[in-house]
Amino acid sequence: MTEVPASGPGRRAFVEIRPIATAAGSDARRRGWTRSDRDRTFKLEHWDYDADQISGFDYDIGAILVAAKTVIGEAQLVAALEAWKLRPDQFLHPWQTDDPK
Repeated sequence: MTEVPASGPGRRAFVEIRPIATAAGSDARRRGWTRSDRDRTFKLEHWDYDADQISGFDYDIGAILVAAKTVIGEAQLVAALEAWKLRPDQFLHPWQTDDPK
């Protein structure tokens, strides 16, 4: 998760990277294994929020999905981030940000 410039005053925006769970990955986790997957699928979402709504339960009121992309593998992930003018080192754990999700 990283905060990015918002669309205007009174707005805040965030980009999230989320790995998509697979059956093989879930099975490995249940067994206590670590599973490396070169072809892991990632979903990127760029959301723009009403800053006044961000801290409440209704954070999605006035929220706008600016962009979404699904990529396969780390090479495509890095390419997508570069296209969005972002770097992997900008991303933090969600609990380290003000992102409402």
